[in-house]
Amino acid sequence: MAYLWIHTVWIPGLAFLFGFQGFPVRSVDMQRATDNITVRQGDTAVIRCYVDDKFSKVAWLNRSNIIFAGQDKWSLDPRVDLITKGQLEYSLRIQKVDVYDEGSYTCSIQTKQQPKPSMVYLIVQVPANIYKMSEDMTVNEGSNVTLSCLASGRPDPLITWRLLNPSAEPLDGEEYLDIIGIMRNQAGRYECKASNDVATPDVKYVNVIVNYPPTIKKTKSWESQIGRMGSLVCEATAVPTPEFEWYRDDKRLSSSQNINIQVLGTSTILMIPSVTEEDYGKYTCVASNRLGVQNASLFLYRPGTGRDINGSACVSQSLWLFLACFACLLFKC
Repeated sequence: MAYLWIHTVWIPGLAFLFGFQGFPVRSVDMQRATDNITVRQGDTAVIRCYVDDKFSKVAWLNRSNIIFAGQDKWSLDPRVDLITKGQLEYSLRIQKVDVYDEGSYTCSIQTKQQPKPSMVYLIVQVPANIYKMSEDMTVNEGSNVTLSCLASGRPDPLITWRLLNPSAEPLDGEEYLDIIGIMRNQAGRYECKASNDVATPDVKYVNVIVNYPPTIKKTKSWESQIGRMGSLVCEATAVPTPEFEWYRDDKRLSSSQNINIQVLGTSTILMIPSVTEEDYGKYTCVASNRLGVQNASLFLYRPGTGRDINGSACVSQSLWLFLACFACLLFKC
């Protein structure tokens, strides 16, 4: 039978137990065949020790503390017990291992041979755990933002960041992710992942809302015959959601018998149920929030003369007509 023999140490605290000046020890980790045993926090650790002589005297020590002397338990820890198979095994079992169990353990055996001790070092690993994460936040575009993600674990966890929309590419950052002059396209859900290969990575999220002033991104002028419906559409992007106003010359317009103004999210529609000669001309759409204002000009044309604000002919109006009709039905104009 082969054994792993480790260097000799002198443990004076056990001399009175066995009446000799040293101890022969043979300790074998059957799974790893190494002097280190690695166990995850909360699992059970078994430190193997085998005896080839039934008349041997044995003991277990942790650092300078006696855990077992023969079958007598000296430790008060209820998680610790012995595994003995016949008289050949004298292994130490520790249930629900915690970080304070980490350290060196010595199995001491006294036989007729030359005394030698063996030590095994117990390594306790702890899964990564994110214990502090930035809360959801709302910031203005151009601000400097710092997101924090603090994690613990043994070994120390690796922390990585991703912005989940639109591409979810990795970001440069560890415990702290610094964003200098944040832009609107950097708004979204940020993922922090802490991993150390002990268990499944711990993942947490923080939502970042970026406020920015309105930008009118689409307008649609209209051409209509007298007596037919006319509709002008204005769409803007902004956070917070913009408020809309309509003007004819310098006069602010509001819903009346002749005009119906509706807001559908980030779009607004000005509808004239029955166009008159006086309705032709220039209109102004104004989008605003607390960060800024933007406006755009739209036109209601006579048939055959219509051109939108970009100079292209108003050939196809079916989509905008559909939207206008839908809004009219929705709000019972």
